[in-house]
Amino acid sequence: MFDKLRSAIKALSKAITERTLDEKEVSKLLWEFEIALMESDVAYEVVEELTSRVKSEIVGTRVQRSINSSEYIGERLMSAVKEIFSGAKQLNVLEIIKEKKATGEPFIILFLGVNGTGKTTTIAKFANLLKKSGFSVILACSDTHRAGAIEQLTQHAERLSVKAITQKYGADPAAVARDAVLHAKSRRIDVVLIDTAGRMQTSRNLMEEMSKITRVVNPDLKIFVGDALAGNDAISQAKEFQEFTNFDAAILTKVDADVKGGAALSIAYVTGKPIIYIGTGQSYDDLAQFNVDSFISSLFEEK
Repeated sequence: MFDKLRSAIKALSKAITERTLDEKEVSKLLWEFEIALMESDVAYEVVEELTSRVKSEIVGTRVQRSINSSEYIGERLMSAVKEIFSGAKQLNVLEIIKEKKATGEPFIILFLGVNGTGKTTTIAKFANLLKKSGFSVILACSDTHRAGAIEQLTQHAERLSVKAITQKYGADPAAVARDAVLHAKSRRIDVVLIDTAGRMQTSRNLMEEMSKITRVVNPDLKIFVGDALAGNDAISQAKEFQEFTNFDAAILTKVDADVKGGAALSIAYVTGKPIIYIGTGQSYDDLAQFNVDSFISSLFEEK
């Protein structure tokens, strides 16, 4: 994973050790670094931020002979990458669900994202995680537009032995979500996971539908699901959903197949929201908690 992004970082570190740390040389190297970052699906505003920080850190710097220049540059780069994630407040989702459970009310999570990102499968993985953590779960099939969406979620529900609330295709998605919440309250179910549409006639129609569901059920958490392999499309989608829904956190899918690594860095920067989990495979257990320190270490570790 993250091969291209790691290569870009290492190339800059190595090249600078072979050159004087003056502005002309650093600017040339940073231009090459910018190209490598963009090839790694890092959003341009993130590229600008990273290169600006790195340049201010290293131009004119005198590195003592006793200090390994490559390690010095690597530390400056690592610090700059950490700053990208520092603006997003990290969430311990299981802990906040536990706090809501103590009140006797169900914890409601609304999942957002375009079709094809693995949103429905991610909901099933999340339901599996919650069950293994001791919580009871119900699913709401509020994607009443995409053909096969209801069947897909109900099949996951059957495999996981959880209940799914459904209506027919074309039904009001907000009504489905409301029914699921009312069912959870009457049966004292801990968590409601709501699937939603990912594509409609226009972006405005989609966002208005998400807004209606939000008003009706007042979710405790809105999670954007993005595809790590979608590159800059995932970033533009995250921006749009952030603008219209002000989601709270993100989950990145297909990270196991992502050799570039730019999506995580970019989404965290452009939305200011934390990435809380990543999809690492096809099975229900392949949902891992996202750890910023581990992610950054993976970019700088030797391969």
